[in-house]
Amino acid sequence: MKKAELRKIYLAGRKKLLSAERTGESRAIAARFFQKFDLTEIEFLHCFLPIEKFNEIETTFILQKIWREFPNIETLAPRVNFQTGEIENLKYTPATELARNVWGIAEPIGNELIAAEKIDLVLTPLLGCDQKGFRVGYGKGFYDKFLRRCRRDCLKIGLSYFEPTQTIADVNEFDVKLDYCVTPENVYDFAA
Repeated sequence: MKKAELRKIYLAGRKKLLSAERTGESRAIAARFFQKFDLTEIEFLHCFLPIEKFNEIETTFILQKIWREFPNIETLAPRVNFQTGEIENLKYTPATELARNVWGIAEPIGNELIAAEKIDLVLTPLLGCDQKGFRVGYGKGFYDKFLRRCRRDCLKIGLSYFEPTQTIADVNEFDVKLDYCVTPENVYDFAA
């Protein structure tokens, strides 16, 4: 299937999630993430903040555990620079104030920017992915542009409610492949 068709399917599937289901699935994803990945060597970790109206995964469960148990990790959150069309990485702590951008997405207030090249691990939003690790996002390309600026050895980990589909028919040269995808039931390794 093509991205546009998959986008409709995934958005409809997300819309059906009740609040308690979303929380339960998000907790399961967080647990799988910490079971699978060794964070002892991670210095900079980028994590998306969920868009509530799209029922995105609650990443607060991951961030809170990192803040409690891995104080050496600098956590970053995205802010869209609408002039350049790029994602900026801002330091994000429990004390960081947030503001909503023009799309209603929460973003950090402040100017403590970290270069993409410094990031060791990116937790990437997606609607779904295929069995090769290619993402279906919202279609704007912000994360593909951002991920191309990261180092080659930066871990790119997608978080998804859904298991990977067989193939995305319209993958193109600008699409950046994930290394892993974490779902409530599994961790998929695309790096091998």
